[in-house]
Amino acid sequence: MSTSSKEPVAVVGIGQTKHVASRKDVSIAGLVREAAQSALEDAELTWADIDAVVIGKAPDFFEGVMMPELYLADALGAVGKPMLRVHTAGSVGGSTALVASNLVAARVHPTVLTLAFEKQSESNAMWGLSLPVPFQQPLLAGAGGFFAPHVRAYMRRTGAPDTVGSLVAYKDRRNALKNPYAHLHERDITLEKVQASPMLWDPIRYSETCPSSDGACAMILTDRAGAARSPKPPAWMHGGAMRSEPTMFAGKDFVSPQAGKDCAADVYRQAGITDPRREIDAVEMYVPFSWYEPMWLENLGFAAEGEGWKLTESGVTELDGDLPVNPSGGVLSTNPIGASGMIRFAEAALQVRGQAGEHQVDGARKALGHAYGGGSQFFAMWLVGAEPPTA
Repeated sequence: MSTSSKEPVAVVGIGQTKHVASRKDVSIAGLVREAAQSALEDAELTWADIDAVVIGKAPDFFEGVMMPELYLADALGAVGKPMLRVHTAGSVGGSTALVASNLVAARVHPTVLTLAFEKQSESNAMWGLSLPVPFQQPLLAGAGGFFAPHVRAYMRRTGAPDTVGSLVAYKDRRNALKNPYAHLHERDITLEKVQASPMLWDPIRYSETCPSSDGACAMILTDRAGAARSPKPPAWMHGGAMRSEPTMFAGKDFVSPQAGKDCAADVYRQAGITDPRREIDAVEMYVPFSWYEPMWLENLGFAAEGEGWKLTESGVTELDGDLPVNPSGGVLSTNPIGASGMIRFAEAALQVRGQAGEHQVDGARKALGHAYGGGSQFFAMWLVGAEPPTA
Protein backbone atom coordinates (compact mmCIF):
# COMPACT_ATOMS: atom_id res chain seq x y z
CA MET A 1 0.00 0.00 0.00
CA SER A 2 1.49 3.35 -0.96
CA THR A 3 1.81 5.99 1.73
CA SER A 4 -0.64 8.29 -0.05
CA SER A 5 -3.38 5.65 -0.04
CA LYS A 6 -3.12 4.87 3.66
CA GLU A 7 -5.72 6.09 6.11
CA PRO A 8 -4.14 8.44 8.69
CA VAL A 9 -3.96 6.81 12.13
CA ALA A 10 -4.63 8.75 15.33
CA VAL A 11 -4.21 7.85 19.00
CA VAL A 12 -7.29 9.20 20.78
CA GLY A 13 -7.22 7.23 24.03
CA ILE A 14 -4.46 6.04 26.35
CA GLY A 15 -4.79 4.04 29.56
CA GLN A 16 -2.33 2.50 31.99
CA THR A 17 -2.63 0.68 35.25
CA LYS A 18 -0.47 1.73 38.16
CA HIS A 19 2.56 -0.51 37.69
CA VAL A 20 3.65 -2.31 40.86
CA ALA A 21 5.54 -5.42 41.94
CA SER A 22 2.35 -7.38 42.54
CA ARG A 23 -1.32 -6.72 41.79
CA LYS A 24 -2.84 -9.32 44.08
CA ASP A 25 -6.18 -7.48 43.99
CA VAL A 26 -6.98 -8.39 40.37
CA SER A 27 -6.73 -11.33 38.02
CA ILE A 28 -5.08 -10.97 34.61
CA ALA A 29 -8.55 -10.30 33.19
CA GLY A 30 -9.13 -7.56 35.76
CA LEU A 31 -5.73 -6.04 35.05
CA VAL A 32 -6.23 -5.73 31.29
CA ARG A 33 -9.80 -4.47 31.63
CA GLU A 34 -8.58 -1.73 33.98
CA ALA A 35 -6.18 -0.39 31.33
CA ALA A 36 -8.72 -0.76 28.52
CA GLN A 37 -11.44 1.01 30.50
CA SER A 38 -9.03 3.85 31.23
CA ALA A 39 -8.22 4.23 27.53
CA LEU A 40 -11.92 4.27 26.63
CA GLU A 41 -12.59 6.94 29.24
CA ASP A 42 -9.71 9.03 27.88
CA ALA A 43 -11.19 8.78 24.37
CA GLU A 44 -14.74 9.27 25.69
CA LEU A 45 -15.82 6.11 23.86
CA THR A 46 -17.66 2.93 24.87
CA TRP A 47 -16.99 -0.76 24.23
CA ALA A 48 -19.54 -0.58 21.41
CA ASP A 49 -17.32 1.89 19.54
CA ILE A 50 -14.47 -0.65 19.24
CA ASP A 51 -14.36 -2.64 15.99
CA ALA A 52 -11.45 -4.99 16.79
CA VAL A 53 -8.94 -5.80 19.53
CA VAL A 54 -5.20 -6.49 19.16
CA ILE A 55 -3.49 -7.87 22.26
CA GLY A 56 0.13 -8.70 23.02
CA LYS A 57 2.28 -10.12 25.80
CA ALA A 58 5.63 -11.80 26.36
CA PRO A 59 6.03 -15.63 26.37
CA ASP A 60 3.08 -17.53 27.80
CA PHE A 61 5.32 -19.55 30.12
CA PHE A 62 5.96 -16.40 32.16
CA GLU A 63 2.55 -16.81 33.83
CA GLY A 64 1.93 -20.36 32.75
CA VAL A 65 -1.34 -19.50 31.00
CA MET A 66 -1.32 -20.64 27.39
CA MET A 67 -3.03 -18.42 24.80
CA PRO A 68 -4.55 -16.10 27.44
CA GLU A 69 -6.16 -14.01 24.70
CA LEU A 70 -8.84 -16.68 24.40
CA TYR A 71 -10.15 -16.21 27.92
CA LEU A 72 -9.48 -12.45 27.94
CA ALA A 73 -11.80 -11.75 25.01
CA ASP A 74 -14.79 -11.24 27.28
CA ALA A 75 -12.91 -8.83 29.58
CA LEU A 76 -11.89 -6.73 26.54
CA GLY A 77 -15.29 -6.54 24.88
CA ALA A 78 -14.08 -8.72 22.02
CA VAL A 79 -16.82 -11.35 22.00
CA GLY A 80 -18.12 -11.45 18.45
CA LYS A 81 -15.38 -9.12 17.23
CA PRO A 82 -12.05 -9.80 15.54
CA MET A 83 -9.21 -10.32 18.03
CA LEU A 84 -5.53 -10.80 17.22
CA ARG A 85 -2.60 -11.87 19.42
CA VAL A 86 0.97 -10.65 18.76
CA HIS A 87 4.23 -11.98 20.20
CA THR A 88 7.73 -10.63 19.49
CA ALA A 89 9.45 -11.11 22.86
CA GLY A 90 10.20 -7.86 24.73
CA SER A 91 9.32 -5.69 21.73
CA VAL A 92 5.79 -7.12 21.67
CA GLY A 93 4.09 -4.03 23.10
CA GLY A 94 5.40 -1.97 20.21
CA SER A 95 4.68 -4.51 17.49
CA THR A 96 1.17 -5.03 18.90
CA ALA A 97 0.45 -1.32 18.47
CA LEU A 98 1.84 -1.45 14.94
CA VAL A 99 -0.39 -4.38 13.97
CA ALA A 100 -3.39 -2.43 15.31
CA SER A 101 -2.32 0.72 13.45
CA ASN A 102 -2.04 -1.22 10.19
CA LEU A 103 -5.63 -2.41 10.54
CA VAL A 104 -6.74 1.23 10.72
CA ALA A 105 -4.33 2.41 7.99
CA ALA A 106 -5.58 -0.31 5.63
CA ARG A 107 -9.20 0.65 6.39
CA VAL A 108 -9.95 -2.86 7.67
CA HIS A 109 -11.33 -1.46 10.96
CA PRO A 110 -12.08 2.21 11.77
CA THR A 111 -11.38 2.02 15.53
CA VAL A 112 -9.15 -0.53 17.24
CA LEU A 113 -8.35 -1.20 20.90
CA THR A 114 -4.77 -2.37 21.36
CA LEU A 115 -3.45 -3.61 24.68
CA ALA A 116 -0.39 -5.31 26.16
CA PHE A 117 0.24 -6.66 29.65
CA GLU A 118 2.32 -8.80 32.00
CA LYS A 119 1.70 -10.10 35.48
CA GLN A 120 5.24 -10.97 36.46
CA SER A 121 4.28 -11.63 40.08
CA GLU A 122 2.63 -14.84 38.86
CA SER A 123 5.86 -16.00 37.24
CA ASN A 124 9.62 -15.99 37.59
CA ALA A 125 10.87 -14.22 34.49
CA MET A 126 14.55 -14.42 35.46
CA TRP A 127 14.56 -18.21 35.42
CA GLY A 128 11.94 -18.33 32.70
CA LEU A 129 14.48 -16.51 30.53
CA SER A 130 17.19 -18.99 31.45
CA LEU A 131 15.77 -22.07 29.73
CA PRO A 132 18.45 -23.91 27.74
CA VAL A 133 17.93 -23.51 24.00
CA PRO A 134 19.87 -25.78 21.61
CA PHE A 135 22.62 -24.03 19.63
CA GLN A 136 22.04 -20.76 21.49
CA GLN A 137 24.21 -18.80 23.90
CA PRO A 138 23.02 -19.55 27.47
CA LEU A 139 21.32 -16.67 29.28
CA LEU A 140 22.78 -17.67 32.65
CA ALA A 141 20.69 -15.91 35.33
CA GLY A 142 18.23 -13.77 33.42
CA ALA A 143 18.62 -11.35 30.55
CA GLY A 144 21.38 -9.36 32.25
CA GLY A 145 23.77 -12.29 31.87
CA PHE A 146 23.15 -12.20 28.13
CA PHE A 147 23.47 -8.44 27.63
CA ALA A 148 26.37 -7.61 29.98
CA PRO A 149 29.07 -8.79 27.51
CA HIS A 150 27.54 -6.55 24.84
CA VAL A 151 27.77 -3.59 27.21
CA ARG A 152 31.42 -4.43 27.85
CA ALA A 153 31.97 -4.57 24.09
CA TYR A 154 30.41 -1.12 23.74
CA MET A 155 32.68 0.28 26.45
CA ARG A 156 35.78 -1.16 24.76
CA ARG A 157 34.66 0.07 21.34
CA THR A 158 33.89 3.63 22.41
CA GLY A 159 36.11 4.28 25.41
CA ALA A 160 33.04 5.19 27.49
CA PRO A 161 33.84 5.65 31.20
CA ASP A 162 32.19 3.19 33.59
CA THR A 163 30.13 5.98 35.21
CA VAL A 164 27.76 6.41 32.24
CA GLY A 165 25.38 3.62 33.26
CA SER A 166 24.80 5.12 36.69
CA LEU A 167 24.05 8.54 35.14
CA VAL A 168 21.26 6.99 33.04
CA ALA A 169 19.78 5.14 36.01
CA TYR A 170 19.88 8.22 38.21
CA LYS A 171 18.14 10.28 35.52
CA ASP A 172 15.41 7.75 34.80
CA ARG A 173 14.61 7.08 38.45
CA ARG A 174 14.27 10.84 39.05
CA ASN A 175 12.00 11.13 36.00
CA ALA A 176 9.85 8.30 37.38
CA LEU A 177 9.11 10.40 40.45
CA LYS A 178 7.13 12.70 38.11
CA ASN A 179 5.12 9.80 36.65
CA PRO A 180 2.27 8.53 38.87
CA TYR A 181 2.03 5.25 36.90
CA ALA A 182 5.72 4.33 37.30
CA HIS A 183 6.59 1.31 39.42
CA LEU A 184 9.71 2.58 41.18
CA HIS A 185 9.40 5.82 43.15
CA GLU A 186 12.75 6.06 44.92
CA ARG A 187 12.42 9.44 46.58
CA ASP A 188 15.78 9.16 48.30
CA ILE A 189 17.68 8.25 45.12
CA THR A 190 21.16 9.73 44.68
CA LEU A 191 23.89 9.11 42.15
CA GLU A 192 26.06 7.77 44.93
CA LYS A 193 23.42 5.19 45.89
CA VAL A 194 23.21 3.97 42.31
CA GLN A 195 26.98 3.66 42.12
CA ALA A 196 27.15 1.84 45.45
CA SER A 197 24.48 -0.75 44.56
CA PRO A 198 25.63 -4.37 44.18
CA MET A 199 27.22 -5.54 40.94
CA LEU A 200 24.97 -8.13 39.30
CA TRP A 201 26.49 -8.71 35.88
CA ASP A 202 29.67 -6.69 35.46
CA PRO A 203 29.38 -3.81 34.55
CA ILE A 204 25.61 -3.77 35.30
CA ARG A 205 24.69 -2.87 38.88
CA TYR A 206 21.46 -3.62 40.70
CA SER A 207 20.21 -0.02 40.41
CA GLU A 208 21.01 0.00 36.68
CA THR A 209 18.48 -2.75 35.95
CA CYS A 210 14.73 -2.82 35.36
CA PRO A 211 12.26 -4.02 38.01
CA SER A 212 9.78 -6.87 37.70
CA SER A 213 6.31 -5.33 37.35
CA ASP A 214 2.63 -6.15 37.03
CA GLY A 215 0.81 -3.83 34.67
CA ALA A 216 -1.05 -3.18 31.43
CA CYS A 217 -1.21 -0.42 28.83
CA ALA A 218 -3.93 0.24 26.27
CA MET A 219 -4.51 2.63 23.38
CA ILE A 220 -7.45 3.49 21.14
CA LEU A 221 -6.40 3.96 17.51
CA THR A 222 -8.80 5.41 14.98
CA ASP A 223 -9.09 6.88 11.50
CA ARG A 224 -9.45 10.49 10.36
CA ALA A 225 -13.21 10.55 10.98
CA GLY A 226 -12.75 9.15 14.48
CA ALA A 227 -10.04 11.70 15.24
CA ALA A 228 -12.34 14.51 14.12
CA ARG A 229 -14.88 13.40 16.74
CA SER A 230 -12.27 13.19 19.51
CA PRO A 231 -12.81 15.72 22.32
CA LYS A 232 -9.06 15.79 23.02
CA PRO A 233 -6.11 16.42 20.71
CA PRO A 234 -4.95 13.15 19.12
CA ALA A 235 -1.42 11.97 18.48
CA TRP A 236 -0.94 11.28 14.77
CA MET A 237 1.18 8.40 13.55
CA HIS A 238 3.81 9.65 11.08
CA GLY A 239 5.68 6.38 10.65
CA GLY A 240 6.01 2.89 12.07
CA ALA A 241 8.11 -0.18 11.33
CA MET A 242 9.22 -3.58 12.60
CA ARG A 243 12.45 -5.40 11.81
CA SER A 244 14.03 -8.63 13.03
CA GLU A 245 17.22 -10.61 12.67
CA PRO A 246 18.47 -13.92 14.15
CA THR A 247 19.66 -13.92 17.74
CA MET A 248 23.03 -15.22 16.61
CA PHE A 249 24.73 -15.33 13.23
CA ALA A 250 28.23 -14.84 11.90
CA GLY A 251 29.03 -11.14 11.81
CA LYS A 252 26.13 -9.99 14.01
CA ASP A 253 26.84 -6.68 15.71
CA PHE A 254 25.42 -7.11 19.20
CA VAL A 255 26.37 -3.54 20.13
CA SER A 256 24.44 -1.94 17.26
CA PRO A 257 22.20 -4.49 15.50
CA GLN A 258 21.47 -3.91 11.83
CA ALA A 259 17.74 -4.60 12.34
CA GLY A 260 17.56 -1.64 14.73
CA LYS A 261 19.28 0.66 12.25
CA ASP A 262 17.02 -0.49 9.41
CA CYS A 263 13.87 -0.11 11.51
CA ALA A 264 14.74 3.46 12.52
CA ALA A 265 15.70 4.39 8.94
CA ASP A 266 12.32 3.15 7.66
CA VAL A 267 10.40 5.12 10.29
CA TYR A 268 12.36 8.30 9.54
CA ARG A 269 11.78 7.84 5.80
CA GLN A 270 8.02 7.50 6.32
CA ALA A 271 7.94 10.53 8.62
CA GLY A 272 10.18 12.70 6.44
CA ILE A 273 12.83 12.94 9.18
CA THR A 274 16.30 13.74 7.87
CA ASP A 275 17.98 14.86 11.11
CA PRO A 276 16.48 12.94 14.06
CA ARG A 277 18.71 14.70 16.58
CA ARG A 278 17.15 18.07 15.67
CA GLU A 279 13.67 17.13 14.45
CA ILE A 280 12.52 14.81 17.26
CA ASP A 281 11.59 16.44 20.56
CA ALA A 282 11.39 13.43 22.89
CA VAL A 283 12.32 9.75 22.84
CA GLU A 284 10.76 6.90 24.79
CA MET A 285 13.45 4.28 24.36
CA TYR A 286 13.48 0.66 25.53
CA VAL A 287 16.32 0.69 28.09
CA PRO A 288 16.05 -2.29 30.50
CA PHE A 289 19.72 -1.94 31.47
CA SER A 290 21.01 1.62 31.72
CA TRP A 291 23.92 1.24 29.30
CA TYR A 292 21.47 0.71 26.46
CA GLU A 293 20.64 4.42 26.38
CA PRO A 294 23.98 5.45 24.82
CA MET A 295 24.02 2.28 22.71
CA TRP A 296 20.58 2.96 21.24
CA LEU A 297 21.32 6.67 20.76
CA GLU A 298 23.88 5.54 18.21
CA ASN A 299 21.78 2.70 16.77
CA LEU A 300 18.81 5.03 16.17
CA GLY A 301 20.87 7.76 14.52
CA PHE A 302 20.82 10.36 17.30
CA ALA A 303 24.58 10.18 17.75
CA ALA A 304 27.55 9.15 15.63
CA GLU A 305 29.18 5.79 16.35
CA GLY A 306 31.11 6.03 19.60
CA GLU A 307 29.45 9.30 20.62
CA GLY A 308 26.23 8.17 22.35
CA TRP A 309 27.70 8.12 25.85
CA LYS A 310 28.80 11.73 25.43
CA LEU A 311 25.17 12.84 25.00
CA THR A 312 24.27 11.08 28.24
CA GLU A 313 27.28 12.43 30.13
CA SER A 314 26.69 16.04 28.98
CA GLY A 315 23.04 16.07 30.13
CA VAL A 316 21.50 16.16 26.63
CA THR A 317 19.11 13.31 27.54
CA GLU A 318 17.86 14.84 30.80
CA LEU A 319 14.21 15.91 31.05
CA ASP A 320 15.26 19.54 30.52
CA GLY A 321 17.99 18.63 28.02
CA ASP A 322 18.18 19.10 24.27
CA LEU A 323 16.90 15.56 23.58
CA PRO A 324 14.94 14.16 26.55
CA VAL A 325 15.13 10.36 26.70
CA ASN A 326 12.60 8.43 28.79
CA PRO A 327 10.91 11.37 30.54
CA SER A 328 8.46 8.79 31.97
CA GLY A 329 11.23 6.94 33.81
CA GLY A 330 11.42 4.28 31.12
CA VAL A 331 11.81 0.52 31.43
CA LEU A 332 14.40 1.10 34.15
CA SER A 333 11.53 2.25 36.37
CA THR A 334 8.60 0.17 35.06
CA ASN A 335 8.78 -3.24 33.41
CA PRO A 336 5.68 -5.38 32.88
CA ILE A 337 7.61 -7.07 30.06
CA GLY A 338 4.78 -7.63 27.59
CA ALA A 339 3.53 -4.06 28.03
CA SER A 340 6.89 -2.25 28.27
CA GLY A 341 7.12 -1.58 24.53
CA MET A 342 3.55 -0.29 24.32
CA ILE A 343 4.21 1.99 27.28
CA ARG A 344 7.05 3.54 25.23
CA PHE A 345 4.66 4.09 22.31
CA ALA A 346 1.89 5.43 24.56
CA GLU A 347 4.22 7.77 26.44
CA ALA A 348 5.47 9.18 23.13
CA ALA A 349 1.83 9.82 22.19
CA LEU A 350 1.15 11.48 25.55
CA GLN A 351 4.04 13.86 24.92
CA VAL A 352 2.73 15.15 21.59
CA ARG A 353 -0.82 15.34 23.00
CA GLY A 354 0.54 17.54 25.78
CA GLN A 355 -0.88 15.13 28.39
CA ALA A 356 2.26 13.78 30.08
CA GLY A 357 1.71 15.76 33.29
CA GLU A 358 4.78 16.54 35.37
CA HIS A 359 7.08 14.74 32.95
CA GLN A 360 5.81 16.69 29.93
CA VAL A 361 8.56 17.94 27.60
CA ASP A 362 7.88 21.58 26.83
CA GLY A 363 6.83 22.10 23.22
CA ALA A 364 7.03 18.44 22.21
CA ARG A 365 5.61 18.12 18.70
CA LYS A 366 7.27 14.90 17.50
CA ALA A 367 8.22 11.91 19.65
CA LEU A 368 9.71 8.49 18.98
CA GLY A 369 8.56 5.28 20.68
CA HIS A 370 11.06 2.39 20.55
CA ALA A 371 11.00 -1.25 21.65
CA TYR A 372 13.34 -4.19 21.27
CA GLY A 373 13.17 -7.80 22.36
CA GLY A 374 14.78 -11.20 22.45
CA GLY A 375 18.53 -11.22 21.96
CA SER A 376 18.36 -7.75 20.37
CA GLN A 377 16.62 -9.44 17.46
CA PHE A 378 13.15 -7.85 17.35
CA PHE A 379 12.66 -4.10 16.87
CA ALA A 380 9.48 -2.01 16.71
CA MET A 381 9.25 1.78 16.49
CA TRP A 382 6.81 4.53 15.71
CA LEU A 383 7.00 8.29 15.39
CA VAL A 384 3.98 10.34 16.40
CA GLY A 385 3.26 14.02 15.98
CA ALA A 386 0.87 16.69 17.17
CA GLU A 387 -0.16 17.45 13.56
CA PRO A 388 -1.59 15.05 10.97
CA PRO A 389 0.99 13.62 8.57
CA THR A 390 1.34 15.34 5.22
CA ALA A 391 0.37 13.30 2.17
